Amino acid sequence: MKKLLAWLVVAGIAALIAWGILRKSAPPRIRFARTTRQTLVSTLTATGKVEPSRWEAVRAEATGLVSRVDVHNGQSVAQGATLAEISDPQLQADIEAGEAKLSEAHAALAALESGGTPAELTDIENKLNAARLALQQETRDYQALQRLAAKQAATRADVEAAHNKIRQTQMETQGLEARRKSLVSHTDVAAAKARVQDAQAFLNLARQRAAQTVLHAPIAGVVYGLEVRAGAYVHPGDLVANVGRLDVLRVRVFIDEPELGRVAAGEPVIITWDALPGKQWKGTVERKPTSIQPLGTRQVGEVICTIANPGRELIPGTNVNAEIRTATAENALIVPKEALRHDSAGDYVLLLVGDHVERRDVTTGISSITQVQIVEGLKAGDAVALPSETPLQPGARVTPVFGS
Repeated sequence: MKKLLAWLVVAGIAALIAWGILRKSAPPRIRFARTTRQTLVSTLTATGKVEPSRWEAVRAEATGLVSRVDVHNGQSVAQGATLAEISDPQLQADIEAGEAKLSEAHAALAALESGGTPAELTDIENKLNAARLALQQETRDYQALQRLAAKQAATRADVEAAHNKIRQTQMETQGLEARRKSLVSHTDVAAAKARVQDAQAFLNLARQRAAQTVLHAPIAGVVYGLEVRAGAYVHPGDLVANVGRLDVLRVRVFIDEPELGRVAAGEPVIITWDALPGKQWKGTVERKPTSIQPLGTRQVGEVICTIANPGRELIPGTNVNAEIRTATAENALIVPKEALRHDSAGDYVLLLVGDHVERRDVTTGISSITQVQIVEGLKAGDAVALPSETPLQPGARVTPVFGS
C-alpha cells in the first residue's frame, strides 16, 4: 500500500513538471483587434475662454461719488439707457455761474449795439431836447430883432448877439449828437461779442462735464462685469461696466502649436461647460491665429470661434471645453490608435498571420482620440496586435485573444 502511495506522489510531481514545461513553451496570450469600416470624425479638443461677439466698456469720465446705479449684472439694456450717475456739486455751481455770466454778457452787448448804456443815452437825449427847444426860441428871438432893426427899433449889435447865441446852441447840439455816436465803437462791440462767446463756451463746457456724470449704454446688449455700486468714488477712466451681445459669443480656443495645421476656418465646434453638464453650444471656427504665444509651459495659438448662445446661459469670462471637428472620412478603414506602432522606418502594425505576427507598414489618414484611419497596408477584417506586457517581435508565435 505504501509503495502505491509513493508511486502516485511521484507520478503527480512528474505531471506537474511536465505541465509547467508545456505551459512555459506555449505562445503568449495577446489581445488583438480587427479592422473595421465606419465613419471616422477627427476632432481636436482644447480649452477656451468665452467673450461677447461685440462689447464695449463703459468708463467714468468724471471724478466723484456714484450717486446711483440703475442696472445689475445680466440685465438687458437698450442703447442709450442710463447705467449710473456720478454726483459732483461743483458742476451745478459752474452751470449756474456760466448762465449768469452769459446773461450779463448779452445785456452788455445789447446796450452797446443800441448806442451806449441807458443812463448815458438818457442824459444825452435830455440835453439834446433842451438844446433843440432853446434853438427854436433863439431863432424866434433873432427873427423878431431883425424886424425891429429894420424899423430902427433895435440895434445891429442886438441882432448880432442873437445870431451868435443861435450858432452857439447849434454847436452844442452837434456836440451832443457827436458824443452820442462816439459812445460805442466797432472795437467795443467786437469785444462785447467776444465776451458773449467766452461765456457761452464756459457754460457749454460746464454742461458737457455735467452730461459726463450720467453714464449711458453705448450699445444695446446685456450688462456684465459691473464694477461700481452707489457710494463708490471713481476717477476718469475707471471701469463702470461692460455691455455686450450675449446671444452670439466668441470663444478663444487655445490650440497647441503642432495641432494648428489641422484647424481651418468654417470647421464645426462644440462647446461644453463643466458648470452645466450635458449642455452643448455649437458654432464654427471664425479665424486662425496670427501669432503664437506662451500659455504656461505650452506654445499655443488663439483660434477664434463664433458660438450661438440663444439661452444666454454662457457668460463672458467662462472657461470652457472645445471640440473642433477637423475632418470626416466616410467608410474609413480604422484600427484602435493603440495598435499603431512607430519606428525610424515609419508607422506599422503587428498583423496576425496564422499563429504568429508579422510587421505590416501602413499609411494613416485622419484620427480621433481613440481611432486612426488606415489608408494603405491593411484590409477590413485584419487582426492587429494591441499593446501587452509581453514584448512582441515580428515572427513571434501568439495565442490571439479578441474582445475585452
